[in-house]
Amino acid sequence: MTEDQATYVLSESVAAPDREAWFALPAGFTTLPLDALTASSDSADASRLREVVDGILDGVPDGVVRQRLIGQLAGAQRMMLALREEGVVHCSLGLHRDDDGDGRVLTSFFTFRWQDISRAPRHLTAARAVAAGHEHVEVLDLPCGPAALGEVARTVAPDLGIPVERLLQIHAYLPHPDGSRLVVLSLTTPAPGRRSHYRAMLRDVAAHVSFDDPLVHLRTNV
Repeated sequence: MTEDQATYVLSESVAAPDREAWFALPAGFTTLPLDALTASSDSADASRLREVVDGILDGVPDGVVRQRLIGQLAGAQRMMLALREEGVVHCSLGLHRDDDGDGRVLTSFFTFRWQDISRAPRHLTAARAVAAGHEHVEVLDLPCGPAALGEVARTVAPDLGIPVERLLQIHAYLPHPDGSRLVVLSLTTPAPGRRSHYRAMLRDVAAHVSFDDPLVHLRTNV
């Protein structure tokens, strides 16, 4: 998790004709099939999820880490059922080595969702989004416009099956230029002791968000 050596990977949204926002994630994130996360266990989507998970686990040789990761994925499936109803359109699993600690693998979940809002100036919308319930609030001026960053510490419900009691969620709120929608980027991790790294990571992800097709700019500059 070295902040100054991050390599970013463009989301598949770059090539999708119906997208209205584009973003890039640091290396180490694997896109999880959202439909599969919320599908029944005997469906084709669930089979696709198992293939993705098997590919991830193949790259984690430590048996203890593998078991912890399996438990966290099971908990993530339950969370995704609720998040899908809130407009989540993308979910990725992050695996990064703890360079400042004992070298263990740290996990995180990244989500991208849309939220409908009442029309207001974009800077005011961003400020309102973090006005209540957030800590370490930060107002940002990004290439795509005004935004705000905040943190929420959450207690994990026992029935989620996640072997931790607390999760750190870092949220970035980016109002869309049309004034009627808000992009919410969330990074959730069971490693709150590394909050500064994850906060810097999400801040950089937010800085790469674009409401204009980046391929159009690339073609224009060629």
